[in-house]
Order: sequence, then structure tokens, then C-alpha cells
Amino acid sequence: MSEFTDFSDSEEEIQETRNPLRTRIKTLEEEIKSLRQNAVEAEQAKREMAFMKAGIDTGDIAAKYFVKGYDGELTVDAIKQAAAEARLLSPIVPVETLSEQQAWNRTNQVAAGASSANEIPDLQARLDAASSEAEILAILSEVQN
Repeated sequence: MSEFTDFSDSEEEIQETRNPLRTRIKTLEEEIKSLRQNAVEAEQAKREMAFMKAGIDTGDIAAKYFVKGYDGELTVDAIKQAAAEARLLSPIVPVETLSEQQAWNRTNQVAAGASSANEIPDLQARLDAASSEAEILAILSEVQN
């Protein structure tokens, strides 16, 4: 039995020494396969991180389809713009537009405040409160002017 074991060991050694290049090629092929798999995983992680930085919930079903189908640049701005076009995110409002909108709102508030001081109180309430015909005529003359 020990002779058989010695015989098979020596045969394996002879086979390895006969074809060391093939053995090395096999190990290199395995390393290449592993490195390619690592590169694919790293690219997927990089892609997912870019979408997360853009504010897209990668767990959402619609977002999964968007992430899978997106083929543009992997920059935050490009992803946000594409997501806004796909209605996954609200549209991006530039800072200039936002400040301009706030200025218009302030202007409208000032204009609304200025006109409210000159407004005539409810006409029906004033007519109901009038105690004489002269007061009613004065109220109606104010309304006509």
C-alpha cells in the first residue's frame, strides 16, 4: 500500500514538472477571472455611489429601472438632471431663479400691503351702518369716484 502511495505521488510530481507552463497558465487565468470580477464589482459600487450622491433612492422600484437604464455621465449634476427629466426628483431650480422668485414675492407683498390701506371697506356693511339718506349718498359718491 505504501508503494502505491509513493508511486502516485511521484507520478503527480512528474506530471507537474512536465508541464509547468500549463499549471502557471491555469493559475494566471484564475487570477484574471478574479480580477475581472473585482473590477465589475468595483464599477457597480462606483455607479451605485454616484446615484446615491445624486439623492436617488436605489431601493425604489422606479429608481432601480432608472439606474439600470441610465447611460449618461456619472456626475451628480448629470444624474440629477436626468432624474428630474424622468420625474424621479423635483426639477432643479437654479439659485438665480430662486432669488429672483423671492424678490418678486417681496415686491408682490409690498404692493398688496400698499393697496390694502386704500381699500374701501365692505360696501354692504357701510350701507347697512348708515343712519341717514345723506350718508348713503356720500358712500355711493365715494364708490363712483
